[in-house]
Amino acid sequence: MQDITTARLKLRPLVLDDAPFIYELVTDPDWLTYIGDKGVKNIEDAKNYIINGPQAMYKQHGFSLLVVKTRDEATPLGMCGLLQRDNLDMPDIGFAFLPIARGKAYAVEAAQAVIEHAFNHHQLERLAGLTAMHNQASIKLLQKLGFVLVGTHLMNPDGPVSNLFELTKTAWAK
Repeated sequence: MQDITTARLKLRPLVLDDAPFIYELVTDPDWLTYIGDKGVKNIEDAKNYIINGPQAMYKQHGFSLLVVKTRDEATPLGMCGLLQRDNLDMPDIGFAFLPIARGKAYAVEAAQAVIEHAFNHHQLERLAGLTAMHNQASIKLLQKLGFVLVGTHLMNPDGPVSNLFELTKTAWAK
């Protein structure tokens, strides 16, 4: 997969060398609150997360979560990309950023680039956005990007209900 660049950011596929960053991100209290525990307890678990998550998704679907960095720095800021879930009929956009990167509009910029890539490169017609019911920051971000709340979604029978947002290619083009 090609890298995606914006005015300030570079998005690229995750590699095993990103394991320390993944460990930091998925153990962040906000990640645990709004996304959930992925069972990553050490760097080896983070490597397995990369292999069995983003790398496997890319091999199967041609897209996945991408690491987000500033163009001029080597430090990862967060992740943004597309996921294809077994129980959802369209890909959904996912994003999570470290505390140091929040409040600087990096998530908006990265998400806009991912959406543009999804509609123009992957020829997708619509995207979902899932948020925890109480995750106001993610809800506001999806709404700013043009996503519309269309209902709720149950990710798994034992899990919580999520907000389900949708963005169509036609709406994005406006």
